[in-house]
Amino acid sequence: MPMKPKTPSSGGNKLDQAVAAARQSREKRERDYREQALKLYPWICGRCTREFNRQNLHELTVHHRNHDHDYNPPDGSNWELLCLYCHDNEHQRYEEAAAARGGMESAGRKPGGATHNPFADLKALLSSGKGNAAE
Repeated sequence: MPMKPKTPSSGGNKLDQAVAAARQSREKRERDYREQALKLYPWICGRCTREFNRQNLHELTVHHRNHDHDYNPPDGSNWELLCLYCHDNEHQRYEEAAAARGGMESAGRKPGGATHNPFADLKALLSSGKGNAAE
């Protein structure tokens, strides 16, 4: 007798529904501000000045100047249109600047850096002669 597949628990189903609803909400919000930005600004990358048309418009993104995707004033003052490459570059520069300021957590990285020092005993090895390759 074949076994019936297990049905997901109601708790997992609720989680799936919540995740799906959050994704739909985000996608709707992104569509809304993208459409507004495309009406407000010329279809030109704000950094490299590459021009876009209907065929390649999908490569033009809306960048949030203050990096807060939930701050979308209707006048578009927090937006600029950037091509995919300039947009990626802008976010990379932002993460590197945050890491340099010591805000590694805000850049999505763990604080502290490397803990292993491969040269910790180098002075002792050199003075004892054990580090000499000619031996």
